[in-house]
Amino acid sequence: MKKSLTTLAILCSMLITVVSHVSVGAFSMGLQDGASSAKGIDQPTNLFGNGGMFNTVSNVLLFIVGAIAVIMIVIGGLRYVTSGGDANNVVAAKNTILYALVGVIIAILAYAAVDFVISSFTGGTATGGGMTNI
Repeated sequence: MKKSLTTLAILCSMLITVVSHVSVGAFSMGLQDGASSAKGIDQPTNLFGNGGMFNTVSNVLLFIVGAIAVIMIVIGGLRYVTSGGDANNVVAAKNTILYALVGVIIAILAYAAVDFVISSFTGGTATGGGMTNI
C-alpha cells in the first residue's frame, strides 16, 4: 500500500511538472504563433495586418452591412414618397431610414472595436482603419 502511494505521488509530481512546462511554453507564444500552430494546410499564414484574414473578413462584412443600409435607405425614401400623406406610412418610412442609419453607425463602431482589439494584441494597426497616417 505504501509503495503504491509513493508511486502515485511520483506520477502526480511528474504530471504537474510536465503540465507546468507546457503551460509556460503556451503563454510565451504570441498571438500569431498560436494561430499559426492551429492553422490547416490550405489556410493563409497572414491572419493580422493588411491583407490578413481578419482584415478581409471585417472589410467584407462592413461592405455587406453598408450595401444593405443603402438599400434600406432607398426603400425608406420610396416609402416616404409614396406614403400619400398617411401618418402611419410616413412614420414607418422614417423608422426604416432611422434604423438603417443606426445600423450603419453600429457597424462602424463594431469595425472600430475589432480594429482596436486586434491592434492591441498585435502592437500595430490591424485592419488599416487606424488614423496613423494623418
